[in-house]
Amino acid sequence: MVKVVFVCLGNICRSPMAEGLFRKEVANAGLTDEIEIDSAATGTWNLGKPPHRGTREVLKKHGINYEAMRARKVTDADFEQADYIIGMDQNNIADLNALNKNKDVSIRSLMSFVSGKEEEEIPDPYYTGDFDETERMVTEGVKALLAFITKK
Repeated sequence: MVKVVFVCLGNICRSPMAEGLFRKEVANAGLTDEIEIDSAATGTWNLGKPPHRGTREVLKKHGINYEAMRARKVTDADFEQADYIIGMDQNNIADLNALNKNKDVSIRSLMSFVSGKEEEEIPDPYYTGDFDETERMVTEGVKALLAFITKK
């Protein structure tokens, strides 16, 4: 079983969007019994809250159930149990590296899996208001991540 945890600042916009869209890609590939998926935050502002309205709209459009999604903070257990911890931007990556006590886990940005776009960051739609752009980038990233994982 491969475990992937998507992480952003508050776990209400980008990371739950990535969690949901990746779940759909994994299900479409028939790999739900082989890949475990979760999401978390580096901050604590939104703990227990559901995804942001804009993220809920994106997930709803794709037929993805988000009812059980609630914001939580990344934990030591995530670093110990996950194979991949995926941040949405370089601030997330820096925070994750600072929190990581398990140096074996792979901490990477989502766009690092997209050829030619490795240095791009996924903008936070909480601040930009552009959920469409975030959806486009997250979709591209999760497809590339799944291709990477299944090549191994």
